[in-house]
Amino acid sequence: MKKIGLIGGTTPESTCYYYRNYIRLSREKFGPFTFPELIIYSINFDEFKNNPRGWEGRKEILIKAAKALEKAGAEIIALTANTPHIVFPEVQKAVNVPMVSIIDALIEEMKRRGVKKVLLLGTKTTMTADFYKNALREAGFEVITPNEEEIDEIDRIIFEELAFENLKSKSYLINLVKRYAQEKGVEGVILGCTELPLAIKQGDVPVEVFDTAEIHMRELIELAAE
Repeated sequence: MKKIGLIGGTTPESTCYYYRNYIRLSREKFGPFTFPELIIYSINFDEFKNNPRGWEGRKEILIKAAKALEKAGAEIIALTANTPHIVFPEVQKAVNVPMVSIIDALIEEMKRRGVKKVLLLGTKTTMTADFYKNALREAGFEVITPNEEEIDEIDRIIFEELAFENLKSKSYLINLVKRYAQEKGVEGVILGCTELPLAIKQGDVPVEVFDTAEIHMRELIELAAE
């Protein structure tokens, strides 16, 4: 099997969620004691989030991590967060092993489930920048994002609560999805931040739930097994 390399630490809690999915999905596919080899490079999130050079500085941190994973023998590399995919193409170009995009994996899963209109939740950058929405729209999906006030609140919940496993705003998030399903007719919700699955599960809301972290990890395990 191919060796998987994960760039983690964005945030550490989401990286732990990836690892839990890695264990569960490997057992489902291979049995109780068989796991593809895995290397995790956990970056310093404070240095990443508050980088004085913005995305140029963050990109360099991710490239350094990707190169370290490649040197360590990783044969497939992935970012364990949605927002850093804003610089995914540049990071991929810096290494000689394939990287697996969380957005590409999500698009294939959305096609498989047959939804067309979705609500995108995530960090403020993911919900407001074009990189994520444009990829989905180019693939034929209609993408709805929350209003400005809701975007700010969701971003706050992610970084001040979910990043520390605090679920006190779970009902706020669930009620928001229910309202968009009723008022806007969305057929699914994209958990476009890998902390959000801590608060929203399939069955909590009356639409399809796309847990991007699980979808991504499932794709990585399938590729590792080829």
